[in-house]
Amino acid sequence: MDILKKIEKFREDEQKLKWEGTFAEYLDILKETPLVAQSAHSRVYNMIRDAGIEEVNGSKKYNFFSGQLFGLEDSLERLIEEYFHPAAKRLDVRKRILLLMGPVSGGKSTLVSLLKRGLENYSSKETGAIYAIKGCPMHEDPLHLIPQYLRNDFFEEYGIRVEGNLSPLNVMRLEQEYGSRIEDVMVERIFLSEDKRVGIGTFSPSDPKSQDIADLTGSIDFSTIAEYGSESDPRAYRFDGELNKANRGMMEFQEMLKCDEKFLWHLLSLTQEGNFKAGRFALISADELIVAHTNETEYKAFISNKKNEALHSRIIVMPIPYNLKVTEEEKIYEKMIHESDVSDVHIAPHTLRVAAIFSIMTRLKDPKKGDIDLVKKMRLYDGENVEGFNSADINELKKEYQDEGMSGIDPRYVINRISSTIIRKENPSINALDVLMSLKAGLDQHPSISNELRERYLNFISLARKEYDAIAKNEVQKAFVYSYEESAKILMDNYLDNVEAYCNKSRLRDPLTGEEINPDEKLMRSIEEQIGISENAKKAFREEILIRISAYARKGKRFDYNSHDRLREAIQKKLFADLKDVVKITTSTKTPDERQLKKVNEVISRLIDEHGYNSTSANELLRYVGSLLNR
Repeated sequence: MDILKKIEKFREDEQKLKWEGTFAEYLDILKETPLVAQSAHSRVYNMIRDAGIEEVNGSKKYNFFSGQLFGLEDSLERLIEEYFHPAAKRLDVRKRILLLMGPVSGGKSTLVSLLKRGLENYSSKETGAIYAIKGCPMHEDPLHLIPQYLRNDFFEEYGIRVEGNLSPLNVMRLEQEYGSRIEDVMVERIFLSEDKRVGIGTFSPSDPKSQDIADLTGSIDFSTIAEYGSESDPRAYRFDGELNKANRGMMEFQEMLKCDEKFLWHLLSLTQEGNFKAGRFALISADELIVAHTNETEYKAFISNKKNEALHSRIIVMPIPYNLKVTEEEKIYEKMIHESDVSDVHIAPHTLRVAAIFSIMTRLKDPKKGDIDLVKKMRLYDGENVEGFNSADINELKKEYQDEGMSGIDPRYVINRISSTIIRKENPSINALDVLMSLKAGLDQHPSISNELRERYLNFISLARKEYDAIAKNEVQKAFVYSYEESAKILMDNYLDNVEAYCNKSRLRDPLTGEEINPDEKLMRSIEEQIGISENAKKAFREEILIRISAYARKGKRFDYNSHDRLREAIQKKLFADLKDVVKITTSTKTPDERQLKKVNEVISRLIDEHGYNSTSANELLRYVGSLLNR
């Protein structure tokens, strides 16, 4: 009954939002809320803005797309700031078709779908309210009723510009139904809906020989010709084309560049002048965002054809490349799996990350500078700290290639291989090695991968395997450390005491004998070497640590284990190195003794309780790491 109550409440709320009244009453609403008269482009921009905008690492994050699109922050910022924002301000960019160009499964369709669903919801809010002439099949803007000669006066009084002319049908209705009394024309609030064909349309090309232009602009209703006597009578015309129905909202032009030319020419007038030709009528005004999408190959073929120059100048192209961040790619896979019927299958930690590492490397282009490889570039793009590089280097890398991310393995391929792995495996648990093997096997079946590209991708699978090897060792070694954080803290405090004595040229006091001793150089070097600090660089590193401690003290903060990323990494690696032999023996012994078996069970419990494994994946991880350490 709960769902039925919710349906009933939704129906009641919907009824409360409905409104109808005369044009005179509508003007009262305009005086109070001028934003009601905003354009379609302005409505889309305000919808996105009202959802919230955050600043993250110098980039804008639009909450409207959160949880749905991942790793496209730069593309979305460019789309909104270079297209929607100026279009909302009535600048000339609004007279362009928005063409999203990018590789398959890159997020273009998802982006358009989000805008459609967003507009449907936004039109139910007060800030997104839309009003139209009642009974109009094109839900026409009531302000079109204002005669041209009064529009300057209207702007002076209301501060609202009126664009567009009254449609032929409403011209006739105004005369015959309302006796030309504009103030009596009935106006109603409308709610955008793709299903009901109100303010949201979709046009998809089919066979050019059979598809009718009426799909776009409407058609004559021949059953009414006898009643009305003429094909030019607007009552004998069905204003039911996608351009008619998408008025006041947006129209998606699927695979626009595959359309026959006669369909595209209608867009020239609509984009530039805000109107289009239909039947034997004057130009029909329409206020709508036209968004299309295509791939790079089709776009290049389109612009190379001289016949398309007029339309090309009416298009603004927004590249939508693949995501290039490993962490964001993981989220894409998590979303896809969550939406499937296999969301209850146990996926071992780091499995999706390893798959994402492979995907991202196929999309990246080799750096032009010799001091950085593809793996380091991948890490930098993902926001990791890479020694010797900073944010300026990331910007330089991004400038090297304008088309980076426009090719490579798409998310659907990876999900297909993960799905295949889940179905084939007997137990309800998969790990990174299962997925890597499935990705490798799938390359032979991929129709668009050449032998040369296949070899390159196989190399990326090897690199992803190496990344996983490091992650796997880290997981197991960390699980073997009893009271890991406490052990790390003791080791760090010991290191810091020695560093302080070294930098201050002082001595330490032995806690057992009480005698003064020199700083333990062997201990300090054993930690620093874990992160590649050379003999020549040790002094600078130690001084940097001491400066950081002083800065924390001045601010009244305590310097702890997590206060310096590189020192934390060095402490971790030192602890792991000391435990390596213990791990090797315990994981590789086929017949462990009671003490070793107890240790193994402790590690498995810790992997399950603290790291997200189940018993199957934890045992698989231990066996694999044991084999790695014994090579």
